[in-house]
Amino acid sequence: MRQGCYTNHMKSTPTKGTKNILAVHALATRSELIEGNTWYSRANTVACSIAAEYAIPLEIAAGVIAALSPSNRWSRNMVDAENLVRAYRTGGVGDAMQMKVCTYGKMKEKAIQILENGIEDVETILNGRKITAFYRCIMGEDDTVCVDGHAYSIWFGDRLTLKDVPSISKRLYAEITADYVEAARILTEDGYPTTCYEVQAIAWVTWRRLHGVTK
Repeated sequence: MRQGCYTNHMKSTPTKGTKNILAVHALATRSELIEGNTWYSRANTVACSIAAEYAIPLEIAAGVIAALSPSNRWSRNMVDAENLVRAYRTGGVGDAMQMKVCTYGKMKEKAIQILENGIEDVETILNGRKITAFYRCIMGEDDTVCVDGHAYSIWFGDRLTLKDVPSISKRLYAEITADYVEAARILTEDGYPTTCYEVQAIAWVTWRRLHGVTK
């Protein structure tokens, strides 16, 4: 386990949020570093596989995955995405609407809209900050962080139940994202090249172990 990897940068006065993120990152085991560093690249691989199998653009496959992600376990999210794409490609909107998925009905509708509308409208259809950021992370876009309740708790520095996490405004979302970006910059300068979304993923898998989080 690595400890105190950002001490040389204390003179630059990182924010409290950045310090909290780095503190969790410093507790990551080797396996957690590997898991977090590869989480979004593995998600991208899943999207690439669906795109190749069903002859659709990568952006559409990633958009469908993101649309079906709310309140959905990742293992099921992948299954739902492929099943929905398969149903759409074989039977159109009608078959896709009949497909059971483990998220909200309106999110299934968004996924189908993405399949219908094409790559130009993916982010417009997704709409929400968190779900759009998740899509961008899967696509490997720099300076993007998926700020959910867990990412907020890590940044805040205390384990909060999801019902205790406040509504994250546009301004607060930008502030939290900036602190994850800064954490990635500090780690990269310290010899641990990383992106902000990789920092978020590493912190999450570490946080999950530290606090016994199962969802």
